[in-house]
Amino acid sequence: MALSSAPLSDSLALDADLGEAPAANERELALAVAAAIRGHIEKTYPPGKRPVRRDAHPKAHGCVRAEFRVNADLPPRFAHGVFVPGAAYQAWIRFSNGSGDPTRADSKGDARGMAIKLLGVPGEKVLPEERGETTHDFVMIDHPIFVVDDPRRYLTLVQRSNSDNPLLRFVAPFALGLRGMLIARAITTKTIASPLETRYWSTTAYRLGLGNDKTAVKFSAKPCLAPTSKVPRDASPSFLREAMIAHLAEREARFDFLVQPRTSPSMGVEASTIAWRESDAPFYKVATITIAPQRFSSPAQDAFGDGLSFTPWHALPEHRPLGVVNRVRRVVYQELSKLRHELNAMPRREPTAEEA
Repeated sequence: MALSSAPLSDSLALDADLGEAPAANERELALAVAAAIRGHIEKTYPPGKRPVRRDAHPKAHGCVRAEFRVNADLPPRFAHGVFVPGAAYQAWIRFSNGSGDPTRADSKGDARGMAIKLLGVPGEKVLPEERGETTHDFVMIDHPIFVVDDPRRYLTLVQRSNSDNPLLRFVAPFALGLRGMLIARAITTKTIASPLETRYWSTTAYRLGLGNDKTAVKFSAKPCLAPTSKVPRDASPSFLREAMIAHLAEREARFDFLVQPRTSPSMGVEASTIAWRESDAPFYKVATITIAPQRFSSPAQDAFGDGLSFTPWHALPEHRPLGVVNRVRRVVYQELSKLRHELNAMPRREPTAEEA
């Protein structure tokens, strides 16, 4: 499968008003990242060793049904895109480990993901080939910043990490530089007791609104209740899935969905390795996520969740992703999703509200 090198459409042009600026050769570097990961996937999953798993976040703890309800009294400054006061959307939420090793035990440190897919969202979407889709995604991990904001460093990291040379794999983290290495260590040494009691962040910036009303924001999903779960002493390799099963067998889980508007142009949209301090730029609640009690651990629902594709670019223009990390993601996520579905002989499509 050839990677597309077509020029960007007007709908994907940089938003200079909000501080976007191109990195050197970023389009070529993004294609190179996608090609490097594609080569690794094809080597890891030759015919006879399929289905192909995600390159990142392949181990799901569960894919659950949820409701995303926007505050009825939402202030006008936040009422853009999906944030229609009082609106309610059905959603699928996939909780996962970030490691590319799907057999990695949950007790080991790792990034944890929360990928939200809203259903029944009207309006034309950002990606030209998905204008008519009715989904909108929010993609988050359990850390407020990302490990890299330089596509050249990202490419080097991917190439070294997937190398057959053990020495190159060993030195792969050094590609991130000192700041990136410290962030990566903070992320990959973190443990949690339950995906439903963990806070998640977008790590990268997004547009909120259009025209003169637009601003740059970040997102977060914060559990409504204080965490009470503990990591079991004799934890099984998949104890986080077991914790979700036990929780949702008895009671609901709720998250506050938060928006963090930046308060200064110095909070750059290109610098995803630098946090916007909450003391300077507070988060505001805009919606509530409710995950009702349910049984989600059937083989059919697991397969459905594995078949879903999540990307920040499944979005309305009012929530267009910002910054070089998101621009690289646009290329990489799209190409790898196409490859995964192609090699698995699966149709690649977005779910509808009727399937929730």
